[in-house]
Amino acid sequence: MNPAYQDWLARAGARLEGETLASFGNPAAELAAGETGSVVVPLLHLGLIRVSGDEAADFLHNLFSNDVKGLTPAVARMNSFCTAKGRMLASFTTWRDAAGNVLLQPAADITAGLHKKLTMYVLRSKAKLADISADCCQFGLAGANAPSALQALGLPVPASPLTVEHAAGDVTVLRLDGERFVAIAPAAAGADLFAGLAARGLTPAPTAAWQALDVRAGWPLITAPTQEEFVPQMTNFELLGGVSFNKGCYPGQEIVARTQYLGKLKKRMYRAFVQAAALPVPGTDLYSPDVGGQSCGKVVTACPTSGGGYELLAVMQMSSHEGNDVHLGSPDGPRVEFRPLPYAVN
Repeated sequence: MNPAYQDWLARAGARLEGETLASFGNPAAELAAGETGSVVVPLLHLGLIRVSGDEAADFLHNLFSNDVKGLTPAVARMNSFCTAKGRMLASFTTWRDAAGNVLLQPAADITAGLHKKLTMYVLRSKAKLADISADCCQFGLAGANAPSALQALGLPVPASPLTVEHAAGDVTVLRLDGERFVAIAPAAAGADLFAGLAARGLTPAPTAAWQALDVRAGWPLITAPTQEEFVPQMTNFELLGGVSFNKGCYPGQEIVARTQYLGKLKKRMYRAFVQAAALPVPGTDLYSPDVGGQSCGKVVTACPTSGGGYELLAVMQMSSHEGNDVHLGSPDGPRVEFRPLPYAVN
């Protein structure tokens, strides 16, 4: 676990399971707060990579699916890194810090591997990569009280989705969507920032509460079990603004462009609910009669709900979604119930 969080989370009563914050003592109430109230979530499941140097933006621009050179200090973008076959190795948000360096926020379980792989591409570029996950604390804020809690601590409230503002003390605030924010502070300031937010109307909540918000927003996160499984469009990434089709070449660009313009896409990501005996893990197979005994798709993210059962994002055959007879884990496993996403999937 990231040592930046460990001591003060223990003092706050957090129950940890590896890189997952399981609860602060009342899981059902904390999940309910995430669904209908206002929460602050330590984002243990996310890492942080800083890329500095005169050619940092050019270097990353040539590797990622979305524009990096055009990032301004006030803008954040969704992005991905793919294999030569167009399969996603990582998904992450990108933005610039106050010094102009580019930051990447991938899943914690792939951060070290992503850092190592990107470093192999540097060669003679004037760019330097550093895994700074242990140097920072990241918090997800959501709900109607989130803006006022930030303001009460003297922190900025970015006005629009995917915008960024910086504050004194090397604190950065990103607005992801309507009522979701990410606040990032140096590790030494993490405990005080968390306590301040919790004292101003935000309920401390577990990792699952943030994952549930990602599911309802239709935001995918590539983790170790789902690396190299999906072309970006399969996870609706171009619908979320995570792919630029005029930025030039990058690994997998030809496959991604062909998928977009030649109508080759047969899978999409959907939101669903399932009553299952245990939490579906990322990469769990889904089955549907339209493809016989073969897997029709895989779970991307899953999380418990306060009322029981699990919500999930899953990539699957579009025909299986249309048939509305999809099962988790086996052809006769629990049937999934589809739920709407906040954007149209074609």
